[in-house]
Amino acid sequence: MAKAASNMALTGKLSSWNDDRGFGFIAPRDGGRELFVHISAFPRDGSRPTVGETVSFELGRGKDGKPQAVKVLRQALGDPSTYPRAASQPARPGRSPVNALVGFVLVVAIAAFGYFQYQRHARQQDASALLAPQAVDPPQPAASVYRCDGRTHCSQMSSCAEARFFLRNCPGVEMDGDGDGVPCEQQWCTSPFAK
Repeated sequence: MAKAASNMALTGKLSSWNDDRGFGFIAPRDGGRELFVHISAFPRDGSRPTVGETVSFELGRGKDGKPQAVKVLRQALGDPSTYPRAASQPARPGRSPVNALVGFVLVVAIAAFGYFQYQRHARQQDASALLAPQAVDPPQPAASVYRCDGRTHCSQMSSCAEARFFLRNCPGVEMDGDGDGVPCEQQWCTSPFAK
């Protein structure tokens, strides 16, 4: 067991550490030779020594009489996140209930805003669909009862509808003398509403 040689606290950095064997060396801040340090010199807080961490220690002597570091304490200088945590410490400080409530309200507000924006967009789409002119497919003609069979004159027709079918669909017909698109005006299609 090491014997204390000095009660004066010194500081330094852990310059090397062999975790398997449980020892390493500390480079004193004031310079000088590196000092041996054993795992038993560290507090039993569940954390392992880390190379580069700043420590304070007292100077003692080992079984062989050589100087070594004893009563090692970790220093909280600089960024505390660079120092190892004890196993019993939480990974991060707990959140207060007020912070949790504020976070929850914020999440709900963002979700509600997104939902209302979606609903507004959907209503606008519905309204523009109602106001947009509807493309109406022209009615498909029912299967015609007429067919091109070689007739070409009004005297061969039996109705205005038959004369219109022949004028629109059959080649070589002579039923629209004035070329206005109305066939057989004297015989069958005398009024614009004739069928």
